[in-house]
Amino acid sequence: MQLESTKSRSEFRKRIYFFTLKLIEFVDSLPKDNVSQRIADELFGSGTSVISNYIEATAASTKRELTSYTISSLKFANETKLWLALIRDSSRAKSEKVKWFLDELDDISSILASSINHN
Repeated sequence: MQLESTKSRSEFRKRIYFFTLKLIEFVDSLPKDNVSQRIADELFGSGTSVISNYIEATAASTKRELTSYTISSLKFANETKLWLALIRDSSRAKSEKVKWFLDELDDISSILASSINHN
């Protein structure tokens, strides 16, 4: 998906928003032990930063600002993948649950990277 048209940008914003809502539910379902909660806090922070930086990018007043916020959104998507992988590999959540998030983030990251390259 290219982010060139207004429709595709709107669809992408909805997709990231839905991802974020699902992530909030997922974080809330994690075990309540100390380590899980520390990872959950990091996951919540990086995961919600994907959409917040993308929204800032859509409101950018310069091409440089647009690129900067889009790069930040991509970086937070990559960090979010790390926290999800740690949750999966430390058996704090079922790998099937984590797989959807990782797959979705792979797609989101690809779209963000593509839009950076086209700016």
